[in-house]
Amino acid sequence: MSDKYPHDRLWAEALELLEEAERLRRQFFHPPGFEAEPAWAPPIDLLETPQAVHLLVALPGVAPEDAQLSIEHGRLVIRARRRLPGLYKQARVRRLEIPYGRFQRQVELPPGRYELDGSEWQYGCLAITLRKVA
Repeated sequence: MSDKYPHDRLWAEALELLEEAERLRRQFFHPPGFEAEPAWAPPIDLLETPQAVHLLVALPGVAPEDAQLSIEHGRLVIRARRRLPGLYKQARVRRLEIPYGRFQRQVELPPGRYELDGSEWQYGCLAITLRKVA
């Protein structure tokens, strides 16, 4: 960025610092094992066909046995936990950007009735198919 407008550079740096502060606040005030509220939420893709709704949930580092799915009040509810690797307990932390701990993500579904038709892990993502029920 040009020094012609130093306030633009300062504003950009201030915004970056605020974003970092918010990330750290979320991370340290909701450490792994803190159960009062979810610590993070994964991004999702939701696609619909005439027969089903398909979701892809980014869950790298989450073990399949640590994830649960349910359909509640027209929403798909995904509950899981990303655990800290054992090495983290012995090492000095220099930077933590990957969120760990428990999460719950609720996804509003298109109008209709659904039942879980299947799910599978694909390259760190959970692929979910919900079959439309007539």
